Amino acid sequence: MVISVRPAAVFEDVRAVLGPKSPGANVCWCLSYRIPSKLNNELRGPARGEYVAGLCRGETPPGVLAHDGDEPVGWAAVAPRADTSYARSRTIPTVDDLPVWSLWCVRVRPSHRGSGISHALIAGAVEFARARGAPVIEAYPLDNGDAKVDLTMAYAGLRKNFERAGFVHAADTTSVLAGHPRILMRLDLR
Repeated sequence: MVISVRPAAVFEDVRAVLGPKSPGANVCWCLSYRIPSKLNNELRGPARGEYVAGLCRGETPPGVLAHDGDEPVGWAAVAPRADTSYARSRTIPTVDDLPVWSLWCVRVRPSHRGSGISHALIAGAVEFARARGAPVIEAYPLDNGDAKVDLTMAYAGLRKNFERAGFVHAADTTSVLAGHPRILMRLDLR
């Protein structure tokens, strides 16, 4: 298996990883932290996918996709923190005034889990942000130690995976996900 990671500019590939089985379903589409909560609540069913399709056509794609050949097998959401709800978060602190980028979701299709794709996605997201001038990238993974994590809620990533990618603990948070505390980790890209 040869994994390549590239910008998420092809909507059909994003749909393959994030989209619902039923077109009318109200799945996340990785919009919860990207858009204001009012808009997030207003977008229902197919409108959510249409919004993401518009993001894919934009100047800066909404993240990166991992591909096994031509098959999309994973996703990572990455964008300037200022363009996300993390910019106004009461639970995830702002460390300094640098124009950091946020990496907040890493998702691997079930049939491809356990094969290193999340590591490739983190590395690809780092390169994506670096290529767009980000001085720092941060993530907000679960600090779960050796405890098991519900895979549905593991989208934030795990501390050990970000440590392996060179990220360092920058701050504690008051955010808890799936019963595990989240921490703020950063990687300086300068």
